[in-house]
Amino acid sequence: MKKRVFVALSTFAQYGREPLDMLASAVVEFSVNHLGRRLVKEELIQMASGCHGIIAGVEPYDKEVLDAMPVLECISRCGVGVDNIDHDTARARGIVIRNTPDVVIQPVAELTVAMIFCLLRRLIFHTVSLRSGKWQKAAGGLLSEKKVGILGLGRIGKRVAYILKSMGCEVVAADLHPDILWAKEHGVTIVAMDELLKDADIVSIHLSSTGGNKFVLGRKEIALMQDGSVIINTSRGCFVDEAAVYDALKTGKLAGVGLDVFSEEPYKGPLCELGNVVLTPHIATLTKESRLKMEVEATRNLLESIGVI
Repeated sequence: MKKRVFVALSTFAQYGREPLDMLASAVVEFSVNHLGRRLVKEELIQMASGCHGIIAGVEPYDKEVLDAMPVLECISRCGVGVDNIDHDTARARGIVIRNTPDVVIQPVAELTVAMIFCLLRRLIFHTVSLRSGKWQKAAGGLLSEKKVGILGLGRIGKRVAYILKSMGCEVVAADLHPDILWAKEHGVTIVAMDELLKDADIVSIHLSSTGGNKFVLGRKEIALMQDGSVIINTSRGCFVDEAAVYDALKTGKLAGVGLDVFSEEPYKGPLCELGNVVLTPHIATLTKESRLKMEVEATRNLLESIGVI
């Protein structure tokens, strides 16, 4: 009897057929989410309840969902975050959880740097002005010689730090378990969280949501920051108090904010009203190249884990 695989991603194989061809050539039966959007719990249970493996996005895999999947052996996440999965239930059931952490590093780092440039050079302001028929000029700021604080010096934080150092920035970082050797080799100074917030011109968040990290950049943390500083968050929406950020942008305490992730998605909140923000709909890993690589790796991980290759 062939094992069954369900692909929960609505955009699977959109940028290349290789992952589909891998499934077609394997000894499995497979089906793909055909709804063109993220699945809710009831849909996920209905479509995947008899499957041995799932190629997953960020749809919910809580206890109710996992209990409705009696033969499930592996959830292979196409991406890095696995906080949408009930790990305790998965562990008790012997369900293997896989992800694709290395593929996401470069696209997230590049979006982070792009957001910084956009805010410093006020690209949105100038674009909107030109579109409205105005020839207005507003001075921006150089990235070179800015002090950038990296919150979370993991894979992505390290890549962002490396890129910014090469552009002439001073980079400091705070991490619960910093890689001291790497930081020393790459000229990154490890500092305490409060010191980073007080001294940095730009704060870029690259924290992990695993391990019970409770950090939130809220009113108290923003009060420590320099007037006119910039915040970037391309990690998880839970790390930023959006109401506090809105107020700080309105008063001028913050000069700009770039967010790719939000506490609730899709985001439709008041930050959309402001001109000194860059807001993107959770697209940090969404490049054609990286998406295809993630899907290929997630498919390979799944087929290995359920024992068909």
